[in-house]
Amino acid sequence: MDKEVRVRFAPSPTGHLHIGGARTALFNLLFARHNNGKFILRIEDTDTTRSTDEYIEAIIQGMKWLKLDWDEGPFRQTARFDIYKSYAEKLLGEGKAYRCYCSQEELEQRRQEAAAQGRPPKYDGRCRNSEHQPDKPFTVRFKTPQEGQTIVNDLIKGVVEFENNQLDDMIIVRSDGTPTYNFVVVVDDIDMKITHIIRGDDHLNNTPKQILIYKAFDWDPPAFGHLPMILGADKARLSKRHGATSVMAYEEMGYLPDALVNYLVRLGWAYGDQEVFSRDELIKFFDLENIGKSAAVFNPEKLLWLNGQYIINSTAAEIADAVLPFLVKAGIVRNDEHIDKEWLSKAVKTLQERSKTLIELATSLKYYINEHVEIDQKAKEKFLKPDSIKVLAELKAELENMSDFSAVELEKVFVSLAEKLSIKLGSIAQPVRVAITGSTASPGIFEVIEIVGKDKTLKRLSKVIEGG
Repeated sequence: MDKEVRVRFAPSPTGHLHIGGARTALFNLLFARHNNGKFILRIEDTDTTRSTDEYIEAIIQGMKWLKLDWDEGPFRQTARFDIYKSYAEKLLGEGKAYRCYCSQEELEQRRQEAAAQGRPPKYDGRCRNSEHQPDKPFTVRFKTPQEGQTIVNDLIKGVVEFENNQLDDMIIVRSDGTPTYNFVVVVDDIDMKITHIIRGDDHLNNTPKQILIYKAFDWDPPAFGHLPMILGADKARLSKRHGATSVMAYEEMGYLPDALVNYLVRLGWAYGDQEVFSRDELIKFFDLENIGKSAAVFNPEKLLWLNGQYIINSTAAEIADAVLPFLVKAGIVRNDEHIDKEWLSKAVKTLQERSKTLIELATSLKYYINEHVEIDQKAKEKFLKPDSIKVLAELKAELENMSDFSAVELEKVFVSLAEKLSIKLGSIAQPVRVAITGSTASPGIFEVIEIVGKDKTLKRLSKVIEGG
């Protein structure tokens, strides 16, 4: 590509960053990085009735959590009204836009008449050549060509043709002086020298209008690529009924940002049969040619599986850092409590393969961290019978004399006791597992006891032996 690639993600701050928006931002970022270009963040907040600072912060928070690092911005459209005004005046001065003095009531009446006669309810252009009336309120309309076609050579969908006579003389400045969406988007793209626009195909109908405005400013329109929608399993557009749609909801549910990024990129893009990608691989392989033309289906189970893969394949130290806020949130660790990171990493390592989310992992870590455990009633009835309690008492006596409380030495003690009592190793291990962890399932019992530590192990055994 001859000139620097410049792309933008331009959300409207009328809600949190959602799955569809995050995927759009990701595709733009990857396209920019793949082509050594620039990724610009622009906040389209001209809808002042619905846009809020809270949502702007929420969008930025979501972008930062996903590590979608932008190069320029965030630019806010509400800070750029003077720029839009000068561009609108340029079009008025060149006769490419005009003042429209029609009232809302007149426009509504004409819309109803058009509908009754089966005509499209577009503006009839009656103010195209009207004299300037300084004392009368007006909007500014773009003078849309009435003949020919506007052709979109879409990088994803292929050629899409629009008849100009079907397009309206759209309002580009409202009567209160505020500019409208299709106009400010074009001005920003020109001003920021945007070369490619990658966005959802719900914007496709806006594209011919925007192309005509670029051309009115004698500007080569950017290349467009419209992404197919994301659907739920029922093939309806993705919504809250299909599960969480806000990106930050996935952080709260214990998902890793890299796992969500990996999942989002596979919603509509493929590179052979590969499922798991590093960020570097995504930048290396990403292109628009491999984006599918049909809608992608959001599959929460697939995302959960992928998150589990990321937990397994991360280092224990990385996951220990990631799970700590969830331990605090669950009340397992106090906010001001010091946790030995090396010890926590050891505990995490035993549970990584068993945990699909950080919430699940935090819950599983309880028996390592808490002073005492709640014992499952069924497990207690099955494994903590009088004979087993006697075995636990003998084991406790052996453990009290140990100076090296390592898994290797613990195993020796268990094997020796099993031989001495002429019982199977499992007849000791399972009652101990229930006493130490509260349930019948855990990682290897010797590893578990080493990490729980001598003090807590002896306390928990004592409690069971004493009938607690």
